Amino acid sequence: MKVVAAYLLACLGGNDAPSAADLKAIFNSVGVDADDKRIELFMSQVSGKDITELVAAGREKLASVPAGGAAGVAVAATGGAGAAAPAAAESKKEEKVEEKEESDDDMGFSLFD
Repeated sequence: MKVVAAYLLACLGGNDAPSAADLKAIFNSVGVDADDKRIELFMSQVSGKDITELVAAGREKLASVPAGGAAGVAVAATGGAGAAAPAAAESKKEEKVEEKEESDDDMGFSLFD
């Protein structure tokens, strides 16, 4: 991921075709050790390609990936309302317990009066 970020930074800086040396210079400027194998692998995959085409292709791939939050909501919704009722009752009990603790904590003294 660091290699991709350095490549994008180089492109944003005005370099339309960053080289491996450019990426290494970015890593050295922030004190990060460059992994030559990963840089060479990345450069072999993006050489000769336009950055806008690469970003567009990446967006298409990410659009097909399900988001983590949506899957949890779908599972909870299909689980039935019966499972949600006990959880709601437990949360109400916990809220009542917290109210008692808050009133005991101040012991009659108020910091803001």
